[in-house]
Amino acid sequence: MWADNETEKDFLNFSGIADTIAEIIAQANERPISIGVSGSWGIGKSSLIKLTRSSLNKRPRQMGDREFIFVEFNAWLYQGYDDARAALMDVIASKLEDEAKKRETAVDKVSNIIKRVRWLRGAKLVAGDAAALALGLPPMGLLGRLFSLGNGMLDGIDQDELDEAKKTALEAGEIANGLIAPKTDSSPPKEIQALRDNFEEALDELGVTLVVLIDDLDRCLPPTTISTLEAIRLFLFLKHTAFVIAADDEMIKHAVRKHFEGVSDDLLVTSYFDKLIQVPIRVPALGTQEVRAYMMMLFIDNSNLSDDIKEVIRAGICQQLRNTWQGKRVDRAFIQSLHNDFPDELIGKLDTAERLAPLMISATGIAGNPRLIKRFMNALAIRMTISKAQGVGVDEAVLAKLLLFERLAQSKAYAELVAASSANDSGKPAFLAEWETQAASGIDLKLAAPWEDSFIIEWLRLPPMLANVDLRGALYVSREHAPLITPEDRLSSEAADLLTGLLEHPDMAGSLKKRLEQISRAETTVMMDRLLDRARQEQAWGTPPILEACLVLSETDQIQGPRLAAFLRERPPAQIEPNIIPKISDQVWASSVFNAWENTNVSKPVKIAIKKRIGTDNGNVTIK
Repeated sequence: MWADNETEKDFLNFSGIADTIAEIIAQANERPISIGVSGSWGIGKSSLIKLTRSSLNKRPRQMGDREFIFVEFNAWLYQGYDDARAALMDVIASKLEDEAKKRETAVDKVSNIIKRVRWLRGAKLVAGDAAALALGLPPMGLLGRLFSLGNGMLDGIDQDELDEAKKTALEAGEIANGLIAPKTDSSPPKEIQALRDNFEEALDELGVTLVVLIDDLDRCLPPTTISTLEAIRLFLFLKHTAFVIAADDEMIKHAVRKHFEGVSDDLLVTSYFDKLIQVPIRVPALGTQEVRAYMMMLFIDNSNLSDDIKEVIRAGICQQLRNTWQGKRVDRAFIQSLHNDFPDELIGKLDTAERLAPLMISATGIAGNPRLIKRFMNALAIRMTISKAQGVGVDEAVLAKLLLFERLAQSKAYAELVAASSANDSGKPAFLAEWETQAASGIDLKLAAPWEDSFIIEWLRLPPMLANVDLRGALYVSREHAPLITPEDRLSSEAADLLTGLLEHPDMAGSLKKRLEQISRAETTVMMDRLLDRARQEQAWGTPPILEACLVLSETDQIQGPRLAAFLRERPPAQIEPNIIPKISDQVWASSVFNAWENTNVSKPVKIAIKKRIGTDNGNVTIK
């Protein structure tokens, strides 16, 4: 398994780009610079940010060169908790304060910066309340509390109100002292200019260049994005500063459009963006060589090879990638030339990467995106682990092709593939044979719904061909997404359709109740089997959506109720949560479940919930 985190290990030959960004910052020679690192979600922007910082840190310093200090800011983390503009100012001010204390210089200038940041935050708080009062709206925050207290005292005052007034007034005074500078002639324009002046002076006295690395801006809602951009603008174009902003430029432009809603001129949007970003750099799309190298390096990184050997291999791969334009290849043979003692299991993994790399590039839904590749490989690894644990023989290439179909094709097409394989005595989707032959020959296929998707044609061409492959093992380890129906428990098309609906949208099970009442008991038994298979994956039993599907099915076929009750009684006590009690208390079998839970160490809140529902008259319930 691979964590979905940014890394300073370069698996994609991004070091060259990071070195270029570092060189631009270094060559700015104290002049301000802003660099935009753009690219789609998951392409590697965050890792490129990390590599840029590493590259700057590794640069040899000459006498008189300024030291780089870094602020990393993720606006997405503050969304919903703090104003992103104020948060960025605070983070920068705190970094300068730490540096001033460490270097024992510029302390007074940094202190002024902090005071002015607090003033601006305080001014924003007061301005918000003043605007609310002007509009006749109830004011918020401390002014709102004082306003409410004043209104409440118009009809008399008691001791409690007096104490609350004193407390609120004291709190307001403390915050005013901390947030608002004691200057009588302060105004936002003056304070902003003074802040910028103090900022430049502090950096000059500290002898440093501040590099602000901003990430995940394209994950934010438009107001947070704009708020962060405004904070960047406050510090932008000041000496000894560099901003590196990683974001999908299209998402940023979307936020700007929302901010200037009603303005039809798209030139305004482009101009706003261009004024913030002096040097735009786009993360390059990956080709087959890079994807193959990336996948192989992921397998190597997860292996038992020593860190020193891994680093030698990684460096060799990156060097080879720099020469792919000359026809050099990064494949299993090349990687084996970098080390002479690969374990057999790892060689098998490298073979897997060799086979899957073209698929990861050509599949429209993945298209060489590193994050999607990693997620795909994690899902594949989980299923291969399940297959080994269950003793199910599964070819990894077959499982990979099925997993790709499951993720990118229409759900109805996947359901038909599963149904056809399950209906065949040998587990083979024989209906694919003609399509695969025609797709491989380049014949233009005209497929009916739900197979008319262009992805299907790409998928049919991918090796291996599946028409003559027994898919039962691969479908068995994939059954959390679709039921595996064997010939022995085959369902009618209506029952299969209902089961798919219950599994894909369990919270909507109530709307299927009338149709479920027409299904035979033999089929509802099979359907409950499949629902309980899915339910076993739940780790918390409050009211997960699958419970709704199980309850609806048990209500349409009463014999399924005791089966569901037995299932719930078997759940680990630590998984039971209080909100399941009212959900199932109206069922005829509920008392047997409650009594069983009472005899285990379920939590006290669960026992209290049971007591509230059924009382203690029968003497069966005691709170321990």
